[in-house]
Amino acid sequence: MRTALVIGTGLIGTSAALALAGRGVTVHLRDHDPAQAHTAAALGAGTDEPPEGPVDLVLVAVPPAHVAGTLAEAIRSGLGRGYLDVASVKGGPKRELEALGLDLTAYIGTHPMSGKERSGPLAATADLFEGRPWVLTPTRDTDTEVLNLALELVALCRAVPVVMDADAHDRAVALVSHTPQLVSSMVAARLEEADETAVRLCGQGIRDVTRIAASDPRMWVEILSANPGPVADVLAGVAADLDETVRALRALESGDDAKRRDGASGVADVLRRGNAGRARVPGKHGAAPTVYETVAVLISDQPGELARIFADAGRAGVNIEDVRIEHATGQQAGLVQLMVTPASAPLLSAALKERGWALRTS
Repeated sequence: MRTALVIGTGLIGTSAALALAGRGVTVHLRDHDPAQAHTAAALGAGTDEPPEGPVDLVLVAVPPAHVAGTLAEAIRSGLGRGYLDVASVKGGPKRELEALGLDLTAYIGTHPMSGKERSGPLAATADLFEGRPWVLTPTRDTDTEVLNLALELVALCRAVPVVMDADAHDRAVALVSHTPQLVSSMVAARLEEADETAVRLCGQGIRDVTRIAASDPRMWVEILSANPGPVADVLAGVAADLDETVRALRALESGDDAKRRDGASGVADVLRRGNAGRARVPGKHGAAPTVYETVAVLISDQPGELARIFADAGRAGVNIEDVRIEHATGQQAGLVQLMVTPASAPLLSAALKERGWALRTS
């Protein structure tokens, strides 16, 4: 791939353009808002000047509702040898394009499974897709050359290609992306009118659950409008679990021992099922989930503290598999949770204590 045209210079389009430009591809940028394309160009994502002729690949990164129309215009204008979109839903745009009677041999639907709470070109990064799944939904009509161009794009963005049927993809993202967004937003909505004293008690758990609730509502209305049925199906299952859990909790309030036992059993059941589902979430680098031990270290909120901890762990020959930070309320201090293999935990604990770090024991 030598040339590409990116139509839509938001987070995803600009990030892909940055990755391509950084690997020697000549990238042209277009957006319904010329100022946004100019911003992306200023960031090094390419040029907002139009290409002189057909490019190797046209990448459409517009909201789902506009994907089919934008692609149809690009295909009819002969803007490239191959065409793809990166919308978060795949079945609807494909059916819209088919209804327009277009030759779709040069088109393939794709979806990079990566993003941020922030949107727009200023949030874009060239490494946004590194190590992330990038779904490709070819059909029997997809030209081999176009599939190869899509695979080359994924490789240049250092993502991991995953081939799926378009409708199967939409059901999958309803479960693992779209429904979690709504559930996160619904939990965060409980905080809007909450008493300030209660909000001050927020810890890492509520931060984890509500992180994605900071996403742009307008963007998510567009996404959910393109995949409402599968999301509603998943939410119906969640609603059934909620109803049963509410019933179980009410039973725990009863003065009847049998009802309380029944309520406890119901709550335990949903928690156990949650454990089982969480255990299926892929672990590091997409491998099978791994159980780590946590070494918790108290640190002050000062420059260089994290670097010292990591350096001391390195001197001990311990690889830190993951890290979390909990910030203390009202104090310039926090708790760093270092996740390591069970065999490494005693070694790391001893090394950090020897170097003067204060460890918190569970």
